[in-house]
Amino acid sequence: MIKNYSICFISFFFLFFFSMMNFFFMIYFIMENMVMFLEWEIISFNSMSIVMSIILDWMSLLFMMFVLMISSSVIYYSKSYMSSEMNLNRFIILVLLFVFSMVLLIISPNMISIFLGWDGLGLVSYCLVIYYQNIKSYNAGMLTALSNRIGDVMILMLISWMMNYGSWNYIFYLSFMNNDYSMKIIGVLVIIAAMTKSAQIPFSSWLPAAMAAPTPVSALVHSSTLVTAGVYLLIRFNVLLIDMFFFKMLLLLSGLTMFMAGISANYEFDLKKIIALSTLSQLGLMMSILSMGLPELAFFHLLTHAMFKALLFMCAGVIIHMMNDNQDIRYMGGISMYIPMTSLCMNISNLALCGIPFLAGFYSKDLILEMVSMSNLNMLIFFFYYFSTGLTMFYTIRLLMYLMINDYNLFSMYNLYDENYIMLKSMFLLLFMSLVTGSFLMWMIFNYPYMIYLSFNMKMMVMYVKLIGMFMGYLISNMKIYSLNKFLVTYNLSSFLSLMWFMPNLSTYGLNYYFLSYGQSLMKNIDMGWMEMYSGQGMFNIIKNYSIFYYLYQMNNFKIYLFSFILWIMIFYFMLLI
Repeated sequence: MIKNYSICFISFFFLFFFSMMNFFFMIYFIMENMVMFLEWEIISFNSMSIVMSIILDWMSLLFMMFVLMISSSVIYYSKSYMSSEMNLNRFIILVLLFVFSMVLLIISPNMISIFLGWDGLGLVSYCLVIYYQNIKSYNAGMLTALSNRIGDVMILMLISWMMNYGSWNYIFYLSFMNNDYSMKIIGVLVIIAAMTKSAQIPFSSWLPAAMAAPTPVSALVHSSTLVTAGVYLLIRFNVLLIDMFFFKMLLLLSGLTMFMAGISANYEFDLKKIIALSTLSQLGLMMSILSMGLPELAFFHLLTHAMFKALLFMCAGVIIHMMNDNQDIRYMGGISMYIPMTSLCMNISNLALCGIPFLAGFYSKDLILEMVSMSNLNMLIFFFYYFSTGLTMFYTIRLLMYLMINDYNLFSMYNLYDENYIMLKSMFLLLFMSLVTGSFLMWMIFNYPYMIYLSFNMKMMVMYVKLIGMFMGYLISNMKIYSLNKFLVTYNLSSFLSLMWFMPNLSTYGLNYYFLSYGQSLMKNIDMGWMEMYSGQGMFNIIKNYSIFYYLYQMNNFKIYLFSFILWIMIFYFMLLI
């Protein structure tokens, strides 16, 4: 057991140390306005050289700092959460491999090394989703892996298209090749790849399915790092994509994703899936503000969201442990009486998610919504943004009511405790970051202020939708099965909304049902039907029947046997005559 503790502690120490190191480097790089481009020549043979290149600017260093900080606290948290796990070392090594892939993706200006990191993320993510080996995990893992394969194939095609330029260092070609036709194709491929990794419509169904993974994995992989890799790639490619038509399509799809995830979260009763759908909603927000040409804001929201969402997942993990590994929120309730520290973290991260003033989420979310109000886009996009913000408040207050305020519904006799200091320490690190990250980054990364000029009601619009969402969440959490909801929404419509607009079914059965049923009918009618009739089995039957017939002739009647000879000779004779 000592060895298991030591690998957790060593990993935590190194990751946290590198995180702090990146932080100080990042401050220096911002102050000096520096970008460092490093090239390491691995092989030089005749005129051919293989070079590994690394780009270090404030963006990559800051993102790396956040990834390393979250992963360090998640590994420290796993020391307690996964303490009953026999193969803890294997789990920690998988998480470290994931962190390594993510860092490789962040610091690469080169498409090949980005692809290595990208594929490493997909592979390790698959291994972590199927960590608890049962049929549900395998199905979720296959859906995750195959959805991400689409993005991997897009990046492979992108690599082959970049052969036109003579190098895979995309960073050099973005600014002056953006009117080139093949660069437009590269842009479309990048957008599709980012949509698969960041789970936008129509690839959304894998993110809630990936909740089959252990909770520390959900906190690190499916909230803050893996799913934001697509957004990060688009931020890097932003110069190229800004005036493409397909980017406007991304705006529509990501707005729909944000809207769909917000509605589905209100129908969900699985604690982890609610948080996964809220992640999906925030990813839609990042993608849509990115599509409007504001990459710095998308990056800002990416970082603040990473902190409080990882914290939210960690709190969910503690609660699931307390509840005897039960994830259904209808069984929970009144937990703030028994586990106050965890409830504190949970509530603060939930409020940060809603964008309550002066927590981390407020600075990024409020700025994004005000920039949307300033822009001259259409009513639909405006509606998506504001309605989804209201829905965020809606499902958060619903979750809060179910967890904190309603009665405890699991056992008549129970003993909940909040004494797990390893989990609490790692959560408090992220809690502190969730409180200060927003204002701290606001001062640090925007070197010029955004000019926002709005009327009072437009300025307060965010608060209005939050208050309405809060009120609605309170009403819905008190709603019983026989209430007005039945008359407001028909059964078909509510099943459409609760099943993520049928996307999980469409992306599993929808894709393979016709192929599988066609294959089944082929097998039934051809392989086991006519093919059998006309080949092996049929020939066997014919020869068997003939041989039985001749056998009867030979054994039973010598006269008929001889007469058949005469018959054959007569037939032969007539044939000769003809």
